Amino acid sequence: MESGTIAYRKSRFGTRLPVGLRYTRAHYWLLEAEPGLWRAGFTKFATRMLGDLVDFGFSPSPGTRVELGAVIGWVEGFKAVTDVYAVAAGEFIRVNPATDRDISLIDSDPYERGWLYEIRGKPDPGALDVQGYISVLDATIDKMLASRHDEPEECAR
Repeated sequence: MESGTIAYRKSRFGTRLPVGLRYTRAHYWLLEAEPGLWRAGFTKFATRMLGDLVDFGFSPSPGTRVELGAVIGWVEGFKAVTDVYAVAAGEFIRVNPATDRDISLIDSDPYERGWLYEIRGKPDPGALDVQGYISVLDATIDKMLASRHDEPEECAR
């Protein structure tokens, strides 16, 4: 993995994005942990949108075949409950055992110890490099800011 991070800030959101990861438009990251083995997790933006995580679950057992984009689990945060999707196609290997013991790692250390799961197979062909993901973040945050300005004044208070 290429080392280093890029500092990112827009509006009230700031983070450091690892350069050597691949990113999806749905705010996941991918790392080829070994040839053909893809580790996946939420980006810091995704964890911020979910709020503090309180619970999660995965449906495939190790060895199960999963398709790209399939719902493979869920996470519950204080702000939202969301499905977890497969960002690679292939054999589901495992859920991160460290997050079973400490779910807060997903938020506090999303790019290292807080990864979600591993799949042996082929990653999302639409995954982006860090510069591509920065463009996605810019567009997402701009859209969120614009929607706030479009709300009726009594709802914005």
